[in-house]
Amino acid sequence: MPISLTPNAITAIKAGDVNLKPLLQVLDIKLIGKSQERSKDRYRLLISDGISAQYAMLAVQLNDRVKSAQVEKGSIVQLIDYICSDVKGRNLIVVLNMETIVPHSETIGNPTMSADSDTKAQNPLSDLGSISPTNRFVFNEPSIQHFVNKAPSGGVNIQNPVNNTPTFRPSVQPSYQPPPSYRNHGPIMKNEAPARIIPIAALNPYQGRWAIKARVTAKGDIRRYNNAKGDGKVFSFDLLDSDGGEIRITCFNVVVDRFYDVIDVGKVYLISKGSLKPAQKNFNHLKNEWEIFLESTSTVELCPDEDGSIPRQQFSFRPISDIENAENNTILDIIGVVTSVNPSVPILRKNGMETHRRILNLKDESGKAVEVTLWGEFCNRDGRQLEELVESAFFPVLAIKAGKVSDFSGKSVGTISSTQLFINPDFPEAHILRNWFDHGGKDTASSSISRDNMPGGGSRNEIRKTVSQIKEEGLGRSDKPDWVTVKATISFIKTDSFCYTACPLMIGDKQCNKKVTQTGTNMWLCDRCNQESEECDYRYLLQVQIQDHTGLAWVTAFQESGEEIMGCPAKQLYSLKYELQNDEEFAEIVRNRLFHQYMLKLKIKEESYADEQRVKMTVVKVDMVNYISESKYLLNSLVRSL
Repeated sequence: MPISLTPNAITAIKAGDVNLKPLLQVLDIKLIGKSQERSKDRYRLLISDGISAQYAMLAVQLNDRVKSAQVEKGSIVQLIDYICSDVKGRNLIVVLNMETIVPHSETIGNPTMSADSDTKAQNPLSDLGSISPTNRFVFNEPSIQHFVNKAPSGGVNIQNPVNNTPTFRPSVQPSYQPPPSYRNHGPIMKNEAPARIIPIAALNPYQGRWAIKARVTAKGDIRRYNNAKGDGKVFSFDLLDSDGGEIRITCFNVVVDRFYDVIDVGKVYLISKGSLKPAQKNFNHLKNEWEIFLESTSTVELCPDEDGSIPRQQFSFRPISDIENAENNTILDIIGVVTSVNPSVPILRKNGMETHRRILNLKDESGKAVEVTLWGEFCNRDGRQLEELVESAFFPVLAIKAGKVSDFSGKSVGTISSTQLFINPDFPEAHILRNWFDHGGKDTASSSISRDNMPGGGSRNEIRKTVSQIKEEGLGRSDKPDWVTVKATISFIKTDSFCYTACPLMIGDKQCNKKVTQTGTNMWLCDRCNQESEECDYRYLLQVQIQDHTGLAWVTAFQESGEEIMGCPAKQLYSLKYELQNDEEFAEIVRNRLFHQYMLKLKIKEESYADEQRVKMTVVKVDMVNYISESKYLLNSLVRSL
């Protein structure tokens, strides 16, 4: 039986009918927004009801339908869920859900483009010249434009490019009549009907009125900032809906005053009238390409949690063994058993503010253990409870939501402002860990991926190499960096540019550290923060030559490793050379750091410089050689080789 498309469906959808569930044909599919992450590609469809054709955007959650060829040119589909938005005076259909009825079919009818489609589509030949089975010519070249003109009766005169004779093709007039124009007929009542609730995954910038119903899973503190526009404040909170979609909402200034006390973690809200902007992935770890900015007209309504369909939290747990190969600054979820907790110690930040740090150890069934660093309030609130449990010989299960990976001196995980800790949670993963630990896991040896040292010297995950082996084995040329330890002597330090002027401002819980330049008013301008500071910070950027018995190599040492090599802060050296101009003392400090043996932990990775690939070696840890431990290491190596 031939398939019949829903007549006049395009006109009805554009008039506001979102309950039609029409049968339509896909005439064309085009990738218009290609992203590095294929899951974020944007597809535009040309859909037809047999009479009219209209462009439509495909929601990203349906991309797999195109990539798996479930939907292709000629497919007959049924629109299940969709919206129609006005974008710059043109109607745009956004398809949120659909089903494929017939995988492929010949073109049905003789559709023409809707009048308010985009500029290219206003010429039916530019995209639809070949869709009619009666067409003999496929008009794809831009030069064909001069052959097209409007007929007086509403059809289209097409001048045949073969013999220059005009051919008249009448336009099919749909039976559906749009609502009459009310111009000059008095005021029109504004549509105040509530916006339709849609899934978070379906949000996109092409929508006009929308609403989402979701649970607050995390709420940040109010942060103050200062830029060229003056002082301000901001806070954010994260949402999770019943379909598993997550998104971050951010509020600024007066909107902070309006909503900060309204938002409670764990409660469900109905939120509408915000603006979507691309997510700032440097500060937003959620798997969503958008985030919402609330405005003065936005609404946030508390909803009763009647059916409990929205989960309280969503985790993507990774085993501790995965952290060993994770990139620095990766945000992830982990769960493990706490085996030890260190006391909380005060730490003075570089901005002069004091905070607290507490280190604990976590192990799981992967056979690995990792250090977890708690910062600030986490040390007191959760850290004290964990310490008391471990001291009472009860080793608790700890789930960490949004922990940050650090690769300084081995791999570890630290808390950030959006981190959440769950002690002995009622999760299936927690029950499995508890059972494993109580039935033998407690006595199972786990190798640490952090700074757990072996008795014979060196860390458990240490790989020793010579300078020549780094080059001969082609280290650093794979997708992931190589981490090795080299015993070498520092033979030369470049002193013409050993440090740079850095931004001292805080972004969240991190210092900016981007390079700043001095302005004519003796202020320091940061392009990243877009604001000026009276002072700047000085951070090491050392170029150091190292050598061992096999060869020479150049390495780069940044702030922490630079201080370990030079034995003093970068500001002190800068002051000696450029402010006090005491070249003799400056040269003496540099000479005293040469020709000593160090254990250098290196990160080796191939990077691109001016379209040229170079292997860069960065010093991440510096230690003086402990000759007792080194003798044991060499003896063990000799025994293993016999």
